[in-house]
Amino acid sequence: MSVIEDMSKDPEAFSRRDLIGRSTGTLVAGAALGAAAMASMPVREARAQAAAGGKLQEVLRRGKLIVGTGTTNPPWHFEDEKGQLVGMDIDMARLFAKGLFDDPNKVEFVRQASDARIPNLVTNKIDIVCQFMTITAGRARQVDFTLPYYREGVGLMLPKNSKFNTYAEIKKAGKDATIAWMQNVFVEEMTRKVLPDIKILQFDSVDATYQAILSGRADMAASDLSTIRWNMLKNPDKYKDSGFGWLPNSYAFAVRQGDPTWLNYVNTMVKEACIGIDFDDYQAMFKRWFGQELPIPPTGYPSEYGLKI
Repeated sequence: MSVIEDMSKDPEAFSRRDLIGRSTGTLVAGAALGAAAMASMPVREARAQAAAGGKLQEVLRRGKLIVGTGTTNPPWHFEDEKGQLVGMDIDMARLFAKGLFDDPNKVEFVRQASDARIPNLVTNKIDIVCQFMTITAGRARQVDFTLPYYREGVGLMLPKNSKFNTYAEIKKAGKDATIAWMQNVFVEEMTRKVLPDIKILQFDSVDATYQAILSGRADMAASDLSTIRWNMLKNPDKYKDSGFGWLPNSYAFAVRQGDPTWLNYVNTMVKEACIGIDFDDYQAMFKRWFGQELPIPPTGYPSEYGLKI
C-alpha cells in the first residue's frame, strides 16, 4: 500500500474469524490430529509428506501460478491500451512462473482490490500477492512476507521549470515554498518531519496535486517515489525530481502462513532477481518502469553478508 494512501483503509481491520472463515474449534481439533499423525512418523517421512502437500507442489501439479494483483496503479499493476495487465508486479509474477514452469505465461491473474489481498490469500483463492504490499507488523501476523523487492518512500516532484532543484533549496525557502498533498490526516505530521516551515495545500486527488504544480498554485507535490519516476519517464518535459525521499517502507510479496517450502521458493527467486542469476530480468524491469539503470551487483564475495571488499 502506498504510504500516502488513507491509512484507515487497511486490511488488518478484518477480524480473525472473518479471515479464517471456520470455527476455531474445528481448526484446533484438525491441527491437533495432524500434529499427532506427524509425530508418529519418522522425521524424514513426515517432511516428505508435508512437502508433497505444500503450495509449491500444488502449483506445479496445477500447471500455473495464481496471482492476486491490482489494475489501477502504474507503474506497479495496471491495464495497458489493450486491457492487458502490465507493470513491475506483473513482470515479477511472470518471473516466478518462468522459474516454476520455464514459461512466464503460465500465470493466472486475479484482479482484486487492495483490501482483498489478505482475505484472498488466507482463503487459498490465490497462491501469492503481487500488489505493492507494504510490510507491517500487523500484516505479518496474518501472512508471511518475502524478502523486499522494492523500498518505497515519499518524494518531491517539481515542475520542469521550477526554480528549485534540490531538497536543500526547498528547505531553505521555508514558508516561501508550497507543497501539494493528497488529503490525508497525517499530512501535517509527515511534512514537518523534513520541511518544518513549508506551506501545505491538500487536494482530494493525486491528479489535483499535479495540476496544482503545473498551474503554479504549489511549488511541488508529495508523491510516492515510484510514481514520481514513472511520471518523469512518461512526461520528461513536465516534471523533475528533487532527489530526496523520506518515510521509507518496504514492498514485499505475501504468501499464506505455515508453508516454509513455498516461502523459501519465492524468497530464492526474489534474491536471485535482485543480486543473482535473474538480475538481467530485474534490471530490465527497473529500467522499463522507473527509468533507472541499476548497476551490476558485485561478484566474488557475496555482498549480502555485509563485508566490504
